[in-house]
Order: sequence, then structure tokens, then C-alpha cells
Amino acid sequence: MITASLVKELRDITNAGMMECKNALKETGGDIEAAVKQLRERGAIKAAKKAGRAAKEGIVTARIEEDAKHGILVEVNCETDFVAKNENFQKFVTELVNTVAASGAADLDAARAVSHGHGTIDDFVKEKVIELGENLQFRRMVRFDVDGPGVVASYIHLGGKVGVLLEAGCESDSTAGSGIFRELVKDLTLHIAAASPAGLRREDIPAELVEAEKDVFRKQERDSGKPPEIVDKIVEGRLAKFYADQCLLEQGFVKDTDTTVGKLLAAKGREIGDTLTVRRFARFAVGE
Repeated sequence: MITASLVKELRDITNAGMMECKNALKETGGDIEAAVKQLRERGAIKAAKKAGRAAKEGIVTARIEEDAKHGILVEVNCETDFVAKNENFQKFVTELVNTVAASGAADLDAARAVSHGHGTIDDFVKEKVIELGENLQFRRMVRFDVDGPGVVASYIHLGGKVGVLLEAGCESDSTAGSGIFRELVKDLTLHIAAASPAGLRREDIPAELVEAEKDVFRKQERDSGKPPEIVDKIVEGRLAKFYADQCLLEQGFVKDTDTTVGKLLAAKGREIGDTLTVRRFARFAVGE
């Protein structure tokens, strides 16, 4: 006889649904161990059950090819910090990232479909959900491939809580291999991790974000009693400060706030005798 207490015991072990547990016990003659095995073999069902649970912890990590011409940044989420620090989870993330990096997949959908073992990366994630007992998500990925002289670099901060991927350009391959250029690139990844720019230039800042800031500034100035004829001028001044906070090239460099990142690139370019640029960047923070 399959009792309610037996069903509860199996639910506590597997976190599967009540009817799934009851049916598994019926099919295995009340053998808990066999029922657990059967439910594990039905991993897609169990993984789907967990898919609705919040996965706001996890790891951000990166892989850069030896030639520094190709790189990816990945975020994989779990439910608890305990699992995020678990060696099994970390090995799983390493295997996932290495496989995706080697595949050349250009975006998240392509990465999830990459072959792995007897299935795909998506299947690999579902299998690990069953093993670790938490909802896991291969949440996002970006890949940079350098076209022409330049490098891709990364920086992982706070043990994987924040990650940065950066593509920096120049006009000469010899510059790309120079110590001064590589040190600058490293400093820029550290800066991005710390300063969290919203875009490279003003035109990269989402228009809706700019308009929302303008609305806030206008209301604040009107509420403070400023004459309507000067409110727009004040708002434009405050918007310039907003851009200086949000645009990478206008931000004060973290190691020397008296100079902007744009001016730093120009100065280092003159030192090397080349034109240095930041072509693009990505910054992931776990759970954002």
C-alpha cells in the first residue's frame, strides 16, 4: 500500500509533484530508492518544475582564446549562494563555458543548442538541475571576435559576481602585442567593473533612459521654484553630468579621476604612436 507518509518522504527527497511521486511509488512497488531513480530518469519533468523558482545567484565567467582575438562572457544562475560556491556547480560552469567557447557559438540560442555529451548544452543544464536540486539557468552570453588589429580581454570580480568583456582596437598588430597596450586594456576592464557604464558613447545610452532622467530633472527644478525660462538650460547642464556618469569615454578613470577614459586612450595612443579605441564592452552582474 502506498501511504501518504511514503509519498511525502519521496517528495521531500526529490521535490517532485505529489502525483508523480505516488505514481513512481506504485510503479516500483513502494521502493523509495527505485522511485527516486525513476524520477531522476524523468529529469525533464523535474527540471520544468524547478524552472519557475527564482535563480538570482550564480557565476559570471569568461573565456579568452590564447591569441586574444576571441572571447565570451557568460552568466549561469542558481537559486542559492551555497550552490554557487559548490565545487560541483563550478565544475559544471567551467565545462559549459569551455564547450561553448570552443564551439564558436555567437549568441545564447546558438550556445544552448551546442552539442554536448549525448545531447545539447540545454540538456546538460537540465541534467545538472536534477543532480543539484536547484533551478539552474544559462542566462546570457556575449561573444566578441576581433576584426583587425586589437584584442579581447576580460576581468572577473568578486569571485564571479561581476564580469567584463572588452574589445580594444588599434591600427598596428605590434601595438596589440605591446605591454603598454595590454596594461591599458587590463585597467579598462577593471574600470568598467567598478564604474558600471551604461554605454560607450552618448548615442549608446537608451533614449528612454535619457528622457526619464530629463523628466526627473525638470520636475526637480520646477519644484524648487526656478523660473521656467531657465529650467531647460539647467536640465541640459545636469544631463551633461548624467552622460559623464554613464558613458565610458566620458567617465573619470578610476585610477585618476582627473582624466576621462577618452583622454586616457588619446594619451596612451600618443605614447605608443597609434590610435587606440574601445570598440565595445559588456558587463554582467549576477542576478541583475
